[in-house]
Amino acid sequence: MPAVLLTRGAGQPLAEQLAARFAERIRTRLLAPGARLPSVRECARQYGVSPHTVVAAYDQLQGQGLVDVRRQRGFFVRDWAAAQSARPAHAVNPGKPAVVADAGTLIRGMFHNPSAKPQPGMGVLPPNWMETPFLFAALRRIAGGPLLQTLSLQYGDPAGDAALRGSLARSLANIDVPAAPECILTTLGATHALDIVSRTLLRAGDAVMVEEPGWSIEFARLESMGMRILPVPRHADGPDLEVIERYCTATPALRPKLLSSVSVLHNPTGYSLTPGCAHRLLQLAAKYDFHIVEDDTYNHLAPERATRLCALDGLQRTIYVDGFAKLLAPNWRIGFLAASPALFARLLETKLLASLTTPALFERTLAVCIDQGQLRRHSEHIRDRLDAARTRAVRLALASGCRFASEPAGLFGWVDTGVDTDRLTQRLLDEDYLIAPGSLFYARRPPTTFMRINYATSQDAAFWKTFARVRDGLK
Repeated sequence: MPAVLLTRGAGQPLAEQLAARFAERIRTRLLAPGARLPSVRECARQYGVSPHTVVAAYDQLQGQGLVDVRRQRGFFVRDWAAAQSARPAHAVNPGKPAVVADAGTLIRGMFHNPSAKPQPGMGVLPPNWMETPFLFAALRRIAGGPLLQTLSLQYGDPAGDAALRGSLARSLANIDVPAAPECILTTLGATHALDIVSRTLLRAGDAVMVEEPGWSIEFARLESMGMRILPVPRHADGPDLEVIERYCTATPALRPKLLSSVSVLHNPTGYSLTPGCAHRLLQLAAKYDFHIVEDDTYNHLAPERATRLCALDGLQRTIYVDGFAKLLAPNWRIGFLAASPALFARLLETKLLASLTTPALFERTLAVCIDQGQLRRHSEHIRDRLDAARTRAVRLALASGCRFASEPAGLFGWVDTGVDTDRLTQRLLDEDYLIAPGSLFYARRPPTTFMRINYATSQDAAFWKTFARVRDGLK
């Protein structure tokens, strides 16, 4: 297989260049703690250098404290979290994954862009898709009027801007989620909303059910809080109800208190919940007394009349979470949650302890865009554009010998490549492409042949040509 060669005569020894390449990937979490580096022979063949050069590079990485040597097994990325023997006992899960999900480094890895090429592994729409003149026009109007001083020079309502909460309540009514403005809490994005729910309902050592495959940051976030993660297989109709019931009946002291679920356009599979599964899931929640936090981050890309637990349950045992980073202005960090009146005061108290308030100026701007219908029209445009992109990306993926595990829908595709995608990821990084290997979407990071693609950023025929060449080389 053709390899990306190191630069000879560049004034830096080849071993230092190779060590620097691996060091950068380790520090940005593109090589996760516990990951095995290529064997000396494999690495030498891949980069076109001698085994002696590879050994020298690996020795440098070991000297920098980035890798450990395991006799007769090879070189592995050092697992700093596992080495912290002083870690509280309650924060260690039985059967803990060999690769510890370090939330901070994992999040840093999300923002790594190896080149200007379209990156199939990205988790958001391309920036030019989210260009929305109406959003900044509304901001200029508010910033140029008397509201600027009112919204900027005081803390504002801890629950969030009243105008935005009213707009959100009307939007939720359109999808049959009954939430009064008084039951809506604005947050710094959907991740902040999920964190508020976890810190309100859970304590270190509690058991939490999370869909698998699922959002990698959710696994890392909960683990960093010392929670016991209980993976629930996600199927086409919804989470595996038999597995949920087994968790709930296994040991009373370890009975789960919360399920984290993405009902519509699940990440990474694209699955959407069916009414039958939703009804049975809510029955289990009532029977075994656990809450469900429903992450509806892909609400704006969803088909009409999609099934949502919060609509069926009326926010009794469910908590609704949504955000706008997937659709517009990711850096504004606007999200929200909706909950029952009985739970709302506790959630508000948690928000106060963490952030006091949220930026009312941006929230009021978003309210104007919602009320004037601009956000709705933008969503429709994005859905149409995404439909066309999905068609092209699916055609290219199939032509490259991939198989889709689920019917293509929404923003992401769950693709079987036929090779270990952890190894594939490292090889494609040498070609300046970042993919999302399937192991990221499992709590214990097992080897897998799946990867997640972003349909909007996977329309480049050059990527799929490179992908096929590298994949075939691994075979």
